[in-house]
Amino acid sequence: MSEFVKTLEILGEKIELGESKTVDFNIAKLFTSTNIAIPVIIERSLIPGPTILITAAIHGDEINGVEIVRQLIARKINKPKRGSIICIPILNVFGFLNTERAFPDGRDLNRVFPGNKRGSLASRVAYYLTTQVLPHVDYCMDFHTGGASRFNAPQVRVNPGDENLLKLAKVFNVPFIVYSKNLKKSYRSTCDKLGIPMVLFEGGKSLESNTQIVNYGVRGIKRFLYFLDMLDSKFNVTNPIKDSLIIEKSRWIRAKKSGLFHLNIKCSQWVEKGEILATITDPYGKMTFNVTATNEGFIINVNQTPIVHQGDAIFHISTK
Repeated sequence: MSEFVKTLEILGEKIELGESKTVDFNIAKLFTSTNIAIPVIIERSLIPGPTILITAAIHGDEINGVEIVRQLIARKINKPKRGSIICIPILNVFGFLNTERAFPDGRDLNRVFPGNKRGSLASRVAYYLTTQVLPHVDYCMDFHTGGASRFNAPQVRVNPGDENLLKLAKVFNVPFIVYSKNLKKSYRSTCDKLGIPMVLFEGGKSLESNTQIVNYGVRGIKRFLYFLDMLDSKFNVTNPIKDSLIIEKSRWIRAKKSGLFHLNIKCSQWVEKGEILATITDPYGKMTFNVTATNEGFIINVNQTPIVHQGDAIFHISTK
């Protein structure tokens, strides 16, 4: 998108330079005939510049991202010095209402892009986002958490070999940058095909609002806006204490036994090969099984569930 576009037209609404507007993204009603709108909050500076789209809750149970985007709006960080910022705090309103990951049709919105206007409900939302919003966007930021009870260390996911995206991830500056290939039919994959760089943040777990994770997200956005000369001068930018650690390869450690799960270590921790990460016990006091690190590395995801089944993913560990 050109930085000198005077009028944005999104979902049938025109937004001029210097204008603030909330546009309702209406796709379908509930079965009670209740209207459901996805608010799209647009802030434009009088000074032309890039357009950034910031989204959260593509999965309806991922609350941390919603709080990150809410804080941007409440603190007016989304009012840019130049350019335009589009915020969609809850992309999957249907899942959010039910505190569920997927849409009512059972579809994962992040697996149906670029969508189909005659497809499933999730596919229709993906289609209109792809065709009505993304053509106006220069950068995307999307906020996620670990699924179920799996807690992600603060990290930005980067497609291996994408040097421009790696540079932007370093600007965002959270503890880890994790190389992760684009998944087919994902939002990130669609943005990549359209030539739109996406900073994909992962932190915390679903159905939880974690203050530390939210702070990482908000500070990262402020650094990103400052880098693009879009952050209002009244906001301070926290200088990073250290650079992000780049994790090129990683693997999952899975439970070899079923039972009660007792964690011994914290997420983001460095561990040595053979170190005891957790114990699995039966409910009857007869079995105790130690889960040990397969190699030295950083633990970037911890399953915080109290009960595990054999084969469950319980730790994500860096291998290089």
